[in-house]
Amino acid sequence: MAEALAADYDVTDIKLAREGAQRIAWAGRDMPVLAQIRSRFEADQPFRDLRLGGCLHVTAETANLVLALAAGGAQVALCASNPLSTQDQVAASLVEQGISVFARRGEDRDVYYSHLEAVLATKPQITMDDGADLVSLLHRRDASESAHVLGSTEETTTGVIRLRSMAKAGVLRFPVIAVNEALTKHLFDNRYGTGQSTIDGLVRATNILLAGRTFVVCGYGWCGRGLAARARGMGAQVIVTEVDPTRALEAVMEGFQVMTLLEAAPQADVVITVTGDCNVVDRQHFLSLKDGCIVANSGHFNSEINLAALDELTAEVSEARPLVAEHRLSDGRRVYLLAEGRLLNLSAAEGHPASVMDMSFANQALAAAYLVAHAGELGAGVHDVPKEIDEEVAQLKLAALGVDIDVLTAEQTAYLSSWEQGTD
Repeated sequence: MAEALAADYDVTDIKLAREGAQRIAWAGRDMPVLAQIRSRFEADQPFRDLRLGGCLHVTAETANLVLALAAGGAQVALCASNPLSTQDQVAASLVEQGISVFARRGEDRDVYYSHLEAVLATKPQITMDDGADLVSLLHRRDASESAHVLGSTEETTTGVIRLRSMAKAGVLRFPVIAVNEALTKHLFDNRYGTGQSTIDGLVRATNILLAGRTFVVCGYGWCGRGLAARARGMGAQVIVTEVDPTRALEAVMEGFQVMTLLEAAPQADVVITVTGDCNVVDRQHFLSLKDGCIVANSGHFNSEINLAALDELTAEVSEARPLVAEHRLSDGRRVYLLAEGRLLNLSAAEGHPASVMDMSFANQALAAAYLVAHAGELGAGVHDVPKEIDEEVAQLKLAALGVDIDVLTAEQTAYLSSWEQGTD
């Protein structure tokens, strides 16, 4: 890993590096699986002489992943996957440790895309995405611009949706491993990470008491499941809205009220979207919200809330608190929009706790190494994380937690693979 200052970077303030190093070290204490993988990478050098471009949330947890990749020989260039998710201290520290970082908290759209371009200018052979912006931008160029790319990994649900759409349309040019689909990612990161960190962001931004509030969760995927459970645990009266009948039925069986968002809007104190779709909270919903309702998003893109419609209905907007915009509608009702409609858990808080990102980023690291080792065998398209990687991550995490589990005997293994035995 390079120890000199990275030659190319764009961060808010390099003087914040010392504080960033402290944050990275603190997160690292709770990431024992990734630490083991880093040690393995240092010895095996799976990324020797390879360029890796990442578009990820620039947080202390991500820094531990990036440093593990660099320890494995990768030349890493990193940009942010959301304008409000960068921890400037972490970005500065990574630069001092030899990583080319292009990320500033609060960057506007033009700067955001210039940073994506800066990463692509390094001609990465492996890309690592959170939302598929890097891969999408690369595919808007001539095919010759991606001829050097061995493949990519994708971290989040929204990105996997975009990539599967590209693959279905026949435009995806190289293999992508859908890290989000690993059981040790979405069952834990999405459910426990998003659930806790979204509540954290909501409380930090507003300091409201959740007990007794009517809390609407839009979407009951793994993120919605976690958020609904955490909100109920804080004493909120939780309503779930869904478009998938099976998920809606599951929410009913879990004891949540399920109804349309139009039905829920007049009684909602808080509405949070976690769907991966667009215009989930739309014009008709704003017209039905009661005075003082808080609206936020924890999905990847800020498209989940129809911000243009909200602006059209707004007579006056002011800052009620940092990251809390008060929209006074023409009829006098107030709607409070948090964090510009961007990822609440990363914009108003610090994202997922390190212990859950330990598994997610262990999958990222091992999937990237697998991609390098098997790139010639994988066709263009979206590929699942190999089962053996998923199971290895789970086993390493259990070991780190000091948990032992049973092992099948030879007899039990044979029984499970046979069909002859039945009722005696």
